[in-house]
Amino acid sequence: MRSTVDFLLHDWLGVQSLFQRERFADHSRETVDAVLDTCERIAREKYAPFNRLVDTEEPRFDGEKVILPPATQDAWNAYAASGMLSAAQDAEIGGMQLPYTVESAANAFFAKASVSIGAGMLTTGNANLLMAHGTALQKQVFALNEFSGRWSGTMCLSEPQAGSSLSDVVTRAVPDEGGDTPWQDDPLGPRFRLRGNKMWISAGEHELTENIVHLVLAKIPGPDGQLVPGTRGISLFIVPKKMVDAQGQLTGERNDVALAGLNHKCGWRGTTNTLLNFGEGRFRPRQGAGMGLDGQGAGAVGYLVGRPGEGLRCMFHMMNEARIGVGMAAAMLGMAGYEASLAYARQRPQGRSVAGATAPAAGAAAKVVKDATQPQVPIIEHADVKRMLLAQKAYCEGALALELYCARLVDEQHTGDEAAVLPSGLTASGEAALLLEVLTPIAKSWPSEWCLEANSLAIQVHGGYGYTRDFPVEQYWRDNRLNMIHEGTHGIQALDLLGRKVVMDGGAGLKLMATRVNDTIARAGQDAELSGHATALAAALQKLGAATKSAWATGVPAEALANATPYLQSFGHVVLAWIWLDVALAARRAGDTAFAQGKLAALRYYFAYELPRIDAWLKVVAEREAVCRTMDDAWF
Repeated sequence: MRSTVDFLLHDWLGVQSLFQRERFADHSRETVDAVLDTCERIAREKYAPFNRLVDTEEPRFDGEKVILPPATQDAWNAYAASGMLSAAQDAEIGGMQLPYTVESAANAFFAKASVSIGAGMLTTGNANLLMAHGTALQKQVFALNEFSGRWSGTMCLSEPQAGSSLSDVVTRAVPDEGGDTPWQDDPLGPRFRLRGNKMWISAGEHELTENIVHLVLAKIPGPDGQLVPGTRGISLFIVPKKMVDAQGQLTGERNDVALAGLNHKCGWRGTTNTLLNFGEGRFRPRQGAGMGLDGQGAGAVGYLVGRPGEGLRCMFHMMNEARIGVGMAAAMLGMAGYEASLAYARQRPQGRSVAGATAPAAGAAAKVVKDATQPQVPIIEHADVKRMLLAQKAYCEGALALELYCARLVDEQHTGDEAAVLPSGLTASGEAALLLEVLTPIAKSWPSEWCLEANSLAIQVHGGYGYTRDFPVEQYWRDNRLNMIHEGTHGIQALDLLGRKVVMDGGAGLKLMATRVNDTIARAGQDAELSGHATALAAALQKLGAATKSAWATGVPAEALANATPYLQSFGHVVLAWIWLDVALAARRAGDTAFAQGKLAALRYYFAYELPRIDAWLKVVAEREAVCRTMDDAWF
């Protein structure tokens, strides 16, 4: 994997060009290599050896605290000490000012070694949100303590009765008027009391850090005491597990946030996943020092982030970052399975080569006859095993390239040229932001579907052994199955893509992506070995555009969106064909090496076996096939 990461960073994405920018001027190829070396070593020593352990020794609650294996604490301590939690932050607050592209690549090693132990995705995302939307003191007290690893963070969105439908959030937040300091003048932000329940909260309760910073979506009642319907009334609050003062010191009191239960999962078993109750009265912060009302069930103390009613807008900062992180996790779980099945296929002898076999004779009993006197061959010599390995390589290396491309867009968005206006009418940073908007649903959904398929193929390569716990591939599949669900299910990503991303601003994002794809097509068209693939991609892009127009031809959302998921699948397959063709151009420049030939073989596999799938998917999209929309409940 490391050789592929290096190739994608330096030979394909040209990350070294970022070092010409003021923010990254202290970095070079040597510092990138040092960061990757450190993370690869920590992942190898502190994560990978304990991946099976944390799967079998699930988190448990002893009535007072959640207990995790000591290895989890050791891994967290090593990760925090590495500085990766603040890798992209300003040097003046302890960060390394690394490009996000490098940070993303470095974190990939942890996801591959043990996604279940986890790194700091939620903590970093939580702190990054506060750096973007919090007050100066909220940044100082909460974000910086998360970047140091002293505290950790969560995102609390879903509720038992609402799931992914955030419009139906009913957690309430009312002004806390009982403290010594007026609620609106609390130095940590306007102070509220929250009551409600949050479900599916990863890392919601543990003892790995001194404190846990919950970012909670809740609604502030109107003057009539009623909650505003829909998402317009949602606000965002910092709700710490333990109370803190304005200097960031723990006061010794628990906030009224209580663990209601641990979810027992198919995979990711090393990560606690919780149901949390806010304001049930189990813990009651004392009155005084601005900490609010006493009395049973007054509510958990929370501090408003941003303005009332803008909670979802703020939370999308973290959600979109997490979606790229989920895509990377899916890619790395696929990569782990690919490498395991590749190693197995190379050493597992079974069967004889069909090369040199006798062709079938005419007749009903005709069959290919192999020479049984010949020694068995490693199963990697069988064409069908090569097919399964090639599929995994195409899925996983393609997904890794997609995630790093999106990470590169993040760097461009934050540090790109703001002076020159490009032909699109946007600046370089503006183009990056727009393209990232369009690609984020793909960055989350495509790896989570197809790298899961890679894990299934890894089990198949192992045969019966793959279905046992003697080999790691069954755990990789179980761990990866979550990624199609969390941070926005497949269906939600599909609705976002077809219902919003490709039609916003008159289709500006889709047009920009088409421009980028056509640039790759033009360059590949000049290469005799790649020109046929360029032609195939051009045809696929045209079909995608035509289907997009046909889906919305009637202007009826119910008709257009009934087949949003096939649209998402076809869109993703076209994007990955583009990514692979662009990667292939870099591989061609690398010369005639086994490494480069492997990339080109994956490209050929993808265009021969995967890209043709879009025809069936786009057919139902373009025809606005109604069967799923009109199916009656009783008919099931």
